[in-house]
Amino acid sequence: MTAALEIKNLAIRLPESRTGRLRTVINDVSLCLEQGESLGLVGSSGCGKTTCARAALRLLIPSAGSVHVNGTDLAALPRKSLRQFRRHMQMVFQDPGGSLNGRMRAGDLVAEPMVVHGLASGDEARSRAKDLMDQCGLVADSYDKWPHQFSGGQRQRICIARALASQPSLLVCDEPTSSLDVSVQATILNLLRRLRDQHGLAMLFITHDLGVARCVCDRIAVMDAGRIVEEGPAEHILDSPTHGVTQKLVAAAH
Repeated sequence: MTAALEIKNLAIRLPESRTGRLRTVINDVSLCLEQGESLGLVGSSGCGKTTCARAALRLLIPSAGSVHVNGTDLAALPRKSLRQFRRHMQMVFQDPGGSLNGRMRAGDLVAEPMVVHGLASGDEARSRAKDLMDQCGLVADSYDKWPHQFSGGQRQRICIARALASQPSLLVCDEPTSSLDVSVQATILNLLRRLRDQHGLAMLFITHDLGVARCVCDRIAVMDAGRIVEEGPAEHILDSPTHGVTQKLVAAAH
């Protein structure tokens, strides 16, 4: 069975702001994510989690290594083909407010990916968008409201519905609950877990919160200074950590 996401020996080098010299921020990272599986990429702030995820979606060009999504080498795709292929891989960002165009109504934001990728248009796109919004727990009159009329948790639900609109097989979630109140976080995590099962999604879940990782992830990979230092089943990593970095993260979570 072809993996939903396979990263091999990934390296990312970026210029330093002051000197312009290249600095290695991701070093020899390899990960594999199967269909229907959730992999948590955890680590402290600045360790390279988001940079790795952006490279996995070809939002950053790797300095070395390869990224395959559903068996397709992203580096081998011409620009036009890559644009078309993006419907298979979507991202839910940390800040839902900054992810939404405030000049578009919520339902149009959800329907837009369907129109862009030729999956639906007109009344059909509107109907599918309403169905997705319902799946994500948004009430019936949400379609014609503006983003500023929703709470932070509701805006994140819109972002999740929008990410699912192109019928992706891979969903990358970059700290999707860190900007939300604790009371709202659990409902969003439960929603993501349910949608993963309902749509058969492979989910790469980035977080620094091991409690969140325990709730959502089947496996966990721990990152430190751009490297994977420990990887395994979520229960094993969280209950019996072996690397010092993981032990510190676990201790901080208690």
